Amino acid sequence: MERKIITTSDGSKTIQIKDWNEQYHSIHGALQEALHVFIKTGLHHYLRLFRPKSIRILEIGFGTGLNAILTQIEAEKEFVKIGYTGIEAYPVEASEIEQLNYTDIIPECESDIFTKIHKTEWEDFQDISKYFELKKEQKFFKDITVQSEFDIIYFDAFGARVQPELWTEDIFQIMFNALKANGILVTYSAKGSVRRAMEAVGFSVERLPGPPGKREMLRASKRIS
Repeated sequence: MERKIITTSDGSKTIQIKDWNEQYHSIHGALQEALHVFIKTGLHHYLRLFRPKSIRILEIGFGTGLNAILTQIEAEKEFVKIGYTGIEAYPVEASEIEQLNYTDIIPECESDIFTKIHKTEWEDFQDISKYFELKKEQKFFKDITVQSEFDIIYFDAFGARVQPELWTEDIFQIMFNALKANGILVTYSAKGSVRRAMEAVGFSVERLPGPPGKREMLRASKRIS
């Protein structure tokens, strides 16, 4: 499939898969979407609720590494130790990574950290900075088997229009199992079928204001009474 680097509305770059007319991030602003959905509505929400000193995050769709970069920045700001696992079946090519402009448009994104995140070996935890360690795993989402391991899941898979099999009850059961009690999952999607699949496996689901260009998004909680 033909892929190309495009510039989104906020000036940040992402990858477009032309055959699918699908992007790794929103064309209305890759950076703004990541900050709103995953950092503000996911990470910041969880930190405010529980005030943890350390957390574990699972990203479904590591892609360009944008969400990991932003999370590393927040880990240092908040003095919270974050163990971050990124799942990706088809890693982004080095030539594509070189064309991303995140170190130019994100003031806190240091070039050596950006390089470390992308060049670190797969399958093993690596220290990226004082408060952030990363493990990248190359596998399909359906092959995740961990139980009660993560506090937050960033669910950033390709949309249900092009990959509906990633937004099913089976996949969300895997996500539910992977979360600790009171863990949360955040995603840019607000489709009714997605919300129903989440609720069917036990999630409590909120519809929340979405990022630029999208009216709503979803946040799901694994509430254990």
